[in-house]
Amino acid sequence: MTAGALAPPTAFAAPKQDTVQQGLNALVREGQPAALASVEDGEGRTRTYVAGVGNLATGAKVPRDGQVRIGSNTKTFTAVVVLQLVGEGKVDLEASVDTYLPGLVRGEGIDGGRITVRQLLQHTSGIPEYGDDISDEELPHRYFEPRDLVDIALKHKAEFEPGKKWSYSNTNYVLAGLIIQKVTGRPLAEEIDRRIIKKIGLRHTYFPAPGDKSIREPHPRGYHRTKAGEPLRDFTELDPSVAWAAGQMISTNSDLNRFFGKLLGSDLLLAEAQRTQMRTTVPIEGTRFHYGLGLMSRPLSCGGVYWGHGGDIAGYETRGGVTDAGRAANVAVTSIPMEEAGINGVLKVVDTALCG
Repeated sequence: MTAGALAPPTAFAAPKQDTVQQGLNALVREGQPAALASVEDGEGRTRTYVAGVGNLATGAKVPRDGQVRIGSNTKTFTAVVVLQLVGEGKVDLEASVDTYLPGLVRGEGIDGGRITVRQLLQHTSGIPEYGDDISDEELPHRYFEPRDLVDIALKHKAEFEPGKKWSYSNTNYVLAGLIIQKVTGRPLAEEIDRRIIKKIGLRHTYFPAPGDKSIREPHPRGYHRTKAGEPLRDFTELDPSVAWAAGQMISTNSDLNRFFGKLLGSDLLLAEAQRTQMRTTVPIEGTRFHYGLGLMSRPLSCGGVYWGHGGDIAGYETRGGVTDAGRAANVAVTSIPMEEAGINGVLKVVDTALCG
């Protein structure tokens, strides 16, 4: 293990060049600066893997189980807090957004009185995306208040009538975060920390404070390009407020495995009734994937499905989840793949790990 590396919860020796390692090596050959993975076998035994270099400028090694920005995996954390509040009788999934944020959600064809909390969490609200209006040049340095993000989205007309279709929109989860703050009277980051991170012992997971552009613990550098063919730029230092409740968090692959494992395999975070709601899905058109309440199911080549989310934020992509048998895997790469083959390559390594 490299100096300063983060030790996984329980480690055992991985055979050299096993199929997961081969998959990470292939991702690096195809252009990823670095690739990292953590695989848990369902009995608490974990293998961690790395490939590539952690810093293109210095050639530094990739820190084993290093921290990365987890992007939209944050949505699952946000959804868990909302569903905890449902279990406490403080939020109703069928209530309108106006019940908790009166008058905030208004625009062309957009009425918060006709959109439910469930539709926010399931991306069936029709509320437009804000991210398309934010340039890559703004990303590293600009701080956004959550309501700034909502205001950007509401300049656009509704994508469809609530409940009629599925369309991924980060705005849905910014609004879910605002509902959490309104109902609890506390900051979103504090509620996630208290209700999830501390409760299940995620030692390397946190919600960055306002203005914090850094990554606290050993980590590979993250790189970004706007379009295929452009040179990679270092985007490690980034103000993640542009993602907030939809994608601001930092974690490790092994912590994500623990989170999804405890979420789906125990009552520590959610009661069975709320887990059932979370796993009640709608199909994602044009794919074999389904989306629940902040949770996705994807088919496995060996049969069955796995449950997780995944996330992209400039500099990093993460994919993974857990099977019903309790096997868990998460894979991170240090740039967002621009081509479909690259995206599928990361998913293929997850499939290899979960079917192994």
